[in-house]
Amino acid sequence: MSDQILEELSKVLEARKQASPDSSYVARLYDKGLDAILKKIGEEATETVMAAKDEDPGKVIYETADLWFHSMVLLAHLGLGPEDVLEELERRFGLSGLEEKARRGSS
Repeated sequence: MSDQILEELSKVLEARKQASPDSSYVARLYDKGLDAILKKIGEEATETVMAAKDEDPGKVIYETADLWFHSMVLLAHLGLGPEDVLEELERRFGLSGLEEKARRGSS
């Protein structure tokens, strides 16, 4: 299941676009719009950083899951999916970080 979880979650998030804001947390986020989604991502990113500073692996995993989840809500909101991010990671695979950064600067 773990190798399919992003795809399954993506389907659920897409379906929530049609749900009533009263029936779903994600539908409520969609209803509130982009700024609410971005605010939530900022909160989750901060919580992930704080968990890492505490050097608590369990909290880091928990908060990273929240960050990934809300990032996927953002992707779905914008009509994107995890496959778009995975394709970008695949494109970068095998490049050194310095080489990849240099390529971004020239495009």
